[in-house]
Amino acid sequence: MPSPKARILCTEDDPDTRDLIKLVLGGEGYEVITTDSAEQALRLAQFESFDLYLIDNWMPGLSGDELTRKIREHDSETPILFYSGAAQDSDKESARASGAQGYLVKPAGVDELIDEVARLIAEAKIAHPIKIITAGNSN
Repeated sequence: MPSPKARILCTEDDPDTRDLIKLVLGGEGYEVITTDSAEQALRLAQFESFDLYLIDNWMPGLSGDELTRKIREHDSETPILFYSGAAQDSDKESARASGAQGYLVKPAGVDELIDEVARLIAEAKIAHPIKIITAGNSN
């Protein structure tokens, strides 16, 4: 079995959307780890290495902005893409201000999601060609 193109952590509280994302991106050769809570995503982000974080903005507990700020406390390099129903310009600006590189409004097309994921991962690999992984730290 070939190794995945990249490893993605998807945080989405809607099970149907979560399954669709895993199916679509998995079909493109990505390894997609999913969680339904920001708290669980933060724990995974602190102890595992990912090539992209895919985050919903509206979740119980921490918002996508809050999760992004907490991830940025220990990982300033891995790209973050919001995939959310929050469609106001203020939502997009807030996500970028918290540390996200991209924002897609649901329901974005499958091709648009795939293209944006590929673009952000490729840009990160150019900007940070060597990712040093140490125990408990994925910087």
